[in-house]
Amino acid sequence: MADALSVIPASVLRNLSDKLYEKRKNAALDIEGIVKQLAAAGDHDKITAVINLLTTEFTYSPQANHRKGGLIGLAAATVGLTSEAAQHLEQIVPPVLNSFSDQDSRVRYYACEALYNIAKVVRGDFIVFFNQIFDALCKLSADSDANVQSAAHLLDRLVKDIVTESDQFRFSSSFFSIEEFIPLLRERMNVLNPYVRQFLVGWITVLDSVPDIDMLGFLPDFLDGLFNMLSDSSHEIRQQADSALSEFLQEIKNSPSVDYGRMAEILVQRASSPDEFTRLTAITWINEFVKLGGDQLVPYYADILGAILPCISDKEEKIRVVARETNDELRAIKADPAEGFDIGSILSIARSELSSEWEATRIEALHWISTLLNRHRPEVLTYLDDIFDTLLKALSDSSDEVVLLVLEVHACIAKDPQHFRELVVFLVNKFRVDNSLLKKRGALIIRQLCVLLDAERVYRELSTILEGEADLDFACIMVQALNLILLTASELSGLRDLLKQSLVNPSGKDLFVCLYASWCHSPMAIISLCLLAQTYQHASSVIQSLVEEDINVKFLVQLDKLIRLLETPIFAYLRLQLLEPGRYIWLLKALYGLLMLLPQQSAAFKILRTRLKAVPSYSFNSEQLKRTSSGNPHSQMLNRMPSGQQITEDGDLNQDFSNLSLQNGINFASTLQLFEHMQRQHRMHSKSQSISRNSSISQSQVPDVSRPPSRSTRRGPGQLQL
Repeated sequence: MADALSVIPASVLRNLSDKLYEKRKNAALDIEGIVKQLAAAGDHDKITAVINLLTTEFTYSPQANHRKGGLIGLAAATVGLTSEAAQHLEQIVPPVLNSFSDQDSRVRYYACEALYNIAKVVRGDFIVFFNQIFDALCKLSADSDANVQSAAHLLDRLVKDIVTESDQFRFSSSFFSIEEFIPLLRERMNVLNPYVRQFLVGWITVLDSVPDIDMLGFLPDFLDGLFNMLSDSSHEIRQQADSALSEFLQEIKNSPSVDYGRMAEILVQRASSPDEFTRLTAITWINEFVKLGGDQLVPYYADILGAILPCISDKEEKIRVVARETNDELRAIKADPAEGFDIGSILSIARSELSSEWEATRIEALHWISTLLNRHRPEVLTYLDDIFDTLLKALSDSSDEVVLLVLEVHACIAKDPQHFRELVVFLVNKFRVDNSLLKKRGALIIRQLCVLLDAERVYRELSTILEGEADLDFACIMVQALNLILLTASELSGLRDLLKQSLVNPSGKDLFVCLYASWCHSPMAIISLCLLAQTYQHASSVIQSLVEEDINVKFLVQLDKLIRLLETPIFAYLRLQLLEPGRYIWLLKALYGLLMLLPQQSAAFKILRTRLKAVPSYSFNSEQLKRTSSGNPHSQMLNRMPSGQQITEDGDLNQDFSNLSLQNGINFASTLQLFEHMQRQHRMHSKSQSISRNSSISQSQVPDVSRPPSRSTRRGPGQLQL
């Protein structure tokens, strides 16, 4: 210090701490001249002493004016050193940087001014202090004093200019460490202050423009921060962040080596941002990553899918379009589990998205499950326990398209007998619990299953389950529903054709017997089945076996439907058989039996009577009718044809049978007993229910029944009116 005092006059030191700026400025000019002379003489020891004096006695002084004078003095000393200033920067710069956090805003202002002047002199030599300068400028960019902000902005522009032109950045290993800088940048990226954000985006752009700084390699460290800025309230900041991201995305497209994995994790999170612009940008990046990432992204497919599926139903059309394109691209990639493709994780994502409130998302989730089943069936089946219940519940979805897709998935799974049985059992249980599902979706579900799986297999399994159904009311409703589908659905035409051959074809006979066991729950279903199978004699027997309790309102409603169905193309063959009443006596008797059960004023009675009036009488004689007019038809010999052959069922010419009730292996006497037994069970059940209802009514107030019941709602597509 003595050396410094010997070269700097006391008056200069006094003016350097004066409250007037002009005096401090003049004193600084004197110091500049003194340092210049010392530098010319090569006396760096005294220069060091002068700098130490300015630092200890001025910049670290408790007096604000002293600190201001010290800052302007250090800048002046640097100017005086000119090209030799670099060797003294370790003494000069730290005190200035320390002053950036001074409580006095004027001191902070002069610190900016001092560093600005120092930087103009040393240019690239002060890059060694870049991290500290960056940190200080980041704080000053949000300074509470507008003048300090302005000064910091000017300094920031100068530093950027120096960085872009500096060789030290091009050979940064000894002057600038990007590895040390990135943690500092990452720490600041979550700051919400708009001035700081502008500062950060500006520097990211500048550093990315320096050829030898690999900002792309460190992009995962600050990518999330840039995406965070896309939702800033300032349009300018959003625009700057978007511009920076666009530039990086272009670099990624042109770069041979990119760390897709770390960035994919960030993009997945941002794809669910509440901000629309952020979501769009994130899903756009994901789209490019799927196209470019290749094998690197295989371990992240599940996460990416989890981001894409919700965006498929986004309210913004642009996002939906990009998400769909990305989803298609991802599904088109045929990854192998051996390469890290996690089927379990993909299935887990698809399963969770089946609960989405958006139909489009649920549909795509099902497409993924279907795709995986087709490509990796053995692996998918190992996870079946995790997804099967969810897939079963999806059958109750509000969307018809979703239900159809769920059925396709189930059909694929049900190639295995065990899973087929589970599916059908679940459907029956679901219909039992939710009768409205049977009415609204029963036809759709059953018909689609018959298309995807073998219709005969489906009906056989349903019949087997319903045969032992404990809930008799449900069994009756379910059988009526299945019967209506069987009689009307175009998808079941093959099944109807097989049943028509029940008396001549072993396969048809087996199917008839199988369905009969459960169709017994409904008299009208049995009669319909017999008419379809052309077992008219047995149909007549069933009709004659009905008792008073069987012929109720529900029965008449079902009978009305059957009469109307007889007029449809499905039963055209039956109506044509009426042209030969002599050959199809039992058909005629069965139809007359139905006619006798109908109220005469009903529309169905008039329809059927009109049809029967059209039956020609030319091949019919009273002797044939007489032979079938009384007693159990199975206990009588039927009329013999002139050729000596015997009619066992209408139109079926056979050789002699020892037991006429056994035809093509069908024991009609036994089946009739089965039907009668089942109907007795139903009658007993109805009586017990009636007693229970009467008991309940007697114990409670009788409700008002003066109002007529409301009309049933009109049937929609795929609904059953039971």
